[in-house]
Amino acid sequence: MVGRSHDEAPCTGCHRVQPAKWGYCRLCWCQARLSTKSTASRPLDETDVRSRLGAVRHHQLFFVGMHYRRRSTPPPPRPRGRRGAPRKPPPLPAWRPDPGWRQLSLFDQVPRDYSRLDPADADLASPWLAWAKHLAYQLAEARGWGRNIRFAVNRGLAFVLTGYVEGDVIRHTEIFVPLRALDLSVGHIVTVLEEMGIFEDDSEPSFERWLAERLEGLAPGIRSEAERWTRVLHEGGPRSLPRREGTVWLYLNGVRPALLEWSDRYDHLREVTRDDVLTYLKALHGRQRHSQLVALRSLFGWAKRNGLIFRNPTSRIKVGQYEYGVLQPLVPEQVDRAVAAATTPATRLILAFAAVHAARVAQIGTLMLDDVDIGNRRLTIAGRVRPLDDLTLKLLLDWLEHRRTRWPNTANLHLLINNQTANRTTRASNHWISTSMRGQAATLERLRVDRQLEEAMTQGPDPLHLAEVFGLDEKTAMRYADSARQLLLASPGETPGGTVREAE
Repeated sequence: MVGRSHDEAPCTGCHRVQPAKWGYCRLCWCQARLSTKSTASRPLDETDVRSRLGAVRHHQLFFVGMHYRRRSTPPPPRPRGRRGAPRKPPPLPAWRPDPGWRQLSLFDQVPRDYSRLDPADADLASPWLAWAKHLAYQLAEARGWGRNIRFAVNRGLAFVLTGYVEGDVIRHTEIFVPLRALDLSVGHIVTVLEEMGIFEDDSEPSFERWLAERLEGLAPGIRSEAERWTRVLHEGGPRSLPRREGTVWLYLNGVRPALLEWSDRYDHLREVTRDDVLTYLKALHGRQRHSQLVALRSLFGWAKRNGLIFRNPTSRIKVGQYEYGVLQPLVPEQVDRAVAAATTPATRLILAFAAVHAARVAQIGTLMLDDVDIGNRRLTIAGRVRPLDDLTLKLLLDWLEHRRTRWPNTANLHLLINNQTANRTTRASNHWISTSMRGQAATLERLRVDRQLEEAMTQGPDPLHLAEVFGLDEKTAMRYADSARQLLLASPGETPGGTVREAE
C-alpha cells in the first residue's frame, strides 16, 4: 500500500498530488482493492489489484483499518460473565436492621443534599444497603431485570443509603436530580425504596402543573372559583363522582376562553350575566359552541348549587342536539398504506386488533395474557369474548414468539410490552400503541370505525346486531346504522352482501 516513503506526484486516476505508488495514490489503491474483492473468488495479491487501477472512476470513503483482512473463522464463544469470570453470586439474605437505640433528629422535614455526596465514598458495609440489595435481587428475579439494570440499581442504592439511619425518609425531590446526573434508573431504585418502606413521593403531580397553567391570566375571584370547580370534577364531591382526567381537561379548556374574556371586565362569576353568555356564544358554531356551552353550564350550575352566584346565566339556553355527519368508510389505498406502515410483530398485531376486532387503543393496552385462549381460539376484549380468526391467530403467534425471544424473563402479564414495560408490571402507553399509525389517514381509531361501519353495511344496518357484536350502547349503534343506511341508499348497486370499499 502507498506510504509516506513514496514520492509525491500527480495521481494518474484522480489527478491529486499525493504520495504515489506505480503512479496511483493510496485512495485509488484502496478503491481498486475494494472493487477486486467484490468480483474475485480467491485471495488477492498486488498484481490483481494493480490490474484494476485503470478502471477506478469513483472513490468510496473509508475509515482507517477497514480494509485489513479479518479472520476467516469466528472466534470461539466466550463463557458467560465479564472476561470469562463466573457469574456473580446472589447477595446473602438480609432483613430490616434492628434499630436499637438511635439519636432523634432535632429538626423535621430538613431536605438532604445528595449532590454533595461522592459515589466513591458510598458506605458499602451499611446493613441498610445489604437489605436493599437483597430486595433488589428478589425484584430483579421476579421482573426479569437485566444485568445493566441490576448494576445501576445497586449503585444507586449505595448512593442514596449512605448515612441512612432508622426513621429517615428518602424523598423523590431530593434524589431525582442527583440520580439523573449519574445516569441511573430512578424508577427501579424507587421501586426498591418503596419495598423497604422508606420512600416518600413528594413530586408535584402533572395535573397540578397543568391546572396552574390553564388558570393563568384569570381574575383572582374567577380563578379561585374555577379552580374549586375543576378540583370537584377531578376528585369528586359529596354528591358527584370524579370524572376522568381527559374529561376534566376538556371542560376547563372549554370555559377558559370565555373566562379570559370576562376577566377583563369582572372580578367574580356572579357578575356575568345572561347577555354576556349569549354574546360570547354568537361567535361560536357547530361542535365548538356545543362543547363550550356544556362546560359553561357545568361551571355555573356548580356555582349556583354552592351559593357562589345568585342566578345561573346559562339556564334556559338550549344546547341542542349535535348533528353528526355520515360516517365514511376508508378507501383501499388508505388501508394499504396503514398495512405497509406496520413493520413489526407488535404493530401488525395492534393493527389487527383495531381493523378486525374494532378494539380501542386503551382496550388494546389493557389486554392480558390470560385474555388470549389459543387452544379454544377465543379472545376477550373489554370483557367480551370474540372468536380468533386465522389472520389474528397468526399475528398473535408471531408476536408471542417475538416476545418470548426478546424478553424471556419478563414478569409483565400484559400482552403487549416494550423495552420500558418489560422490566415492570405496568401496561404500555397509548402513545406507544398508536405511534406506528400516526400520520396515516387510516389511524387506529379510523380503522376501528371503518370495521364497525363495514359490519353495518355487510350484515345490514341493524343496531341490535352492532350492539351485540361490538358492545356498543344504543345511541352509538344507531349512529352507525344510520350512516350505513345512508351510504347504501347513496349507492343503489350496493347490497348488504357487498363490500364496504365500494361504497366510497
